[in-house]
Parts: sequence; C-alpha cells; structure tokens
Amino acid sequence: MRGQQVLILGGASAIAEQVARLLASRGAALYLTGRDQARLEKIAADLRVRGASRVVIEPLELTDIAAVGGVVGRAQESLDGLDTLLIAAGVLPEQERASAEPALLREGLEINASVPMLVLEEAARLFEQKGRGQLVAIGSVAGDRGRATNYAYGAAKGALEIFLSGLRQRLSRRGVKVLLVKPGFVDTPMTVEFKKGPLWASPERVAQDIVRAMERGRAVIYTPWWWRWIMLIIRHIPEPIFVRLRF
Repeated sequence: MRGQQVLILGGASAIAEQVARLLASRGAALYLTGRDQARLEKIAADLRVRGASRVVIEPLELTDIAAVGGVVGRAQESLDGLDTLLIAAGVLPEQERASAEPALLREGLEINASVPMLVLEEAARLFEQKGRGQLVAIGSVAGDRGRATNYAYGAAKGALEIFLSGLRQRLSRRGVKVLLVKPGFVDTPMTVEFKKGPLWASPERVAQDIVRAMERGRAVIYTPWWWRWIMLIIRHIPEPIFVRLRF
C-alpha cells in the first residue's frame, strides 16, 4: 500500500479516519469525501503530518446522485491517478423508525447500498481498463442474516455483499482485487447509544485488519476475527428456531 492513490468515500467516519492514518504513514495520496467539511479539514491536516504525500477533501452529500456519479473521475484527476477505492460511508437507521418512515428507509438503502454500488461500478470500469486496482467496501455482519432489530440495515449490507461478489468474479481476471470487510460491533459515534460489551472493537483495531487485508489481497474478512465463527453459527440456526429468538 506504499505510495497508493486512494479515494475514501465517507472519509470522516471513525473507521475511515483510522484507515487513512495507516495509509498516510505509508505515504499514500488520499482523496476524502464526507458531509462535514470542517471535520474533513481537521482530518486532512492530521494526515499530512502523519506522512500522506497528498490529501484532497471534497464535501459530498451522498444523496446527491449527480455529484456522486463523478467522484471517481475527480479523485483520479486530483491525485494524478487512482489505485484504490474504499467505501466507508454508511448510516444506521433505527429499525422502528425505518419501518414507520418510508423516507428514512429509502435514505438508508441509498446510502448503505445503492450509492456505494454506483461508485464501485464507476471505479470498476476505470480499474478494468487499467488492468489493476482494488475495490474495498465496509459491509457488516448484519448482512449475513436478517434480524427483527436491524433488517433494514442488514438488507442493504447484504445487497452490497452480493454486488461485490459479482464484481469480484467479473474482475478476477482483470488484475483488480475486490475486498468486502464485515465488522461486528464497533465503538464509533454511529453506535454511541448502544450498550458496550466484550464483543465490541475499536475503530483502530478494525482499521488495522482492513489495511492488512488490503495488503494481502483478501476477498472477504470478518473483523474482529471471532465474528466469522459467531455468524457461522447464526447463519445455520434453523429458521423455525431463529424466528423465536430475540437478539
């Protein structure tokens, strides 16, 4: 990952910030997008101190499809090339509200699935032409099986996983790597109201796993590692039993 040119969609998120710090220490050039310009500017200043060869920020509202559609091209032009796309944008809608408010449900599906797919497709075309590159997207263990408490969020992440699987198969012979990251519980501002326990991980821990997987050209990772086995069990619970559970 040394000297890479990286576009991070959702660059102001807690996990994305930690990934960017690790990439900056490797001399990467970074293009960060996010809603909060002031926070992006603060992160950018920190990344320059940490060794980033270049940092460009772009305030971007993900529901602005016209603006999102050209972000890959703008990043490539600003960085004089592009090697990697990291999708770190996301929202966690409260399920009861999403069930009652169609606009909230739609926004969650767009930001967690539809918009990332559009940007991934744009980057895929670019990398396919170049014959190299890496697509990385942060999904969730919630996408492994729908649960009553977060099925709107889980459905979006599940759709993103299927999309990435198809991209991986399409691009496997084109020199392009496709990585899906599936975190479990992560202690971030998005989950500030949740009660924390021993299964929770820090953004720093998750970022380390992401960068390691990027460097190794992995296809799918669970982070922390124990979520692979937790979700294996959950996926194999028979449906008549699963529907009676409350978790």
